[in-house]
Amino acid sequence: MKRTGLFLVAAILLWAALTLWAETKGGSKQNIMGAGNTQGLVLIVYDPDPFYNLDEQVCMAMGEVLAKAGYTVTVSTVAAAKDTPATADLFIFCANTYNWRPDWAVTSFIKKTPLQNKKVAAITLGAGSTSASQKALENLLQKSGAVVLASRPYWLWRPNDERRKETNVAVAVSMAQAWAQELGTQLQQSNTGKY
Repeated sequence: MKRTGLFLVAAILLWAALTLWAETKGGSKQNIMGAGNTQGLVLIVYDPDPFYNLDEQVCMAMGEVLAKAGYTVTVSTVAAAKDTPATADLFIFCANTYNWRPDWAVTSFIKKTPLQNKKVAAITLGAGSTSASQKALENLLQKSGAVVLASRPYWLWRPNDERRKETNVAVAVSMAQAWAQELGTQLQQSNTGKY
């Protein structure tokens, strides 16, 4: 009984330590694509995952597609985005899932950013099913007064599309690129009154 109790305490302490490490805000990194493009401004924000960089790959892929569609795109970690003005035509928030919730760095950034009536899209990343995290992120964005255009989950270990044979990361990146094309079109239509 005593060994079981010690094992349980050790497991809880290890879980807590890993959670705190994973939830610690990552480094400062920012990429600007399509500088000077005239369709509008897009800000993509993520906090780098200490284990995998699916978040960065998905965000960069979306940024490249939107830049090719004529937008000036800033892809930024939370640490670098704190100095970025909140004047974008579209905000894309990419949150990693830890303990079935979106990461603290991204959710804190959302809470501090004036998003009333701003167009936003949400990405929820996780190892497997992230439906609870996705719903929590969507609720937070709705509470902020943002106009949520769409929300998508992408998975690291669970298949994103069981029909495809590529690696799961490659499928997630490809799906994000296709979605970015849709968002770019949707944003253009809303800006011209056709949406």
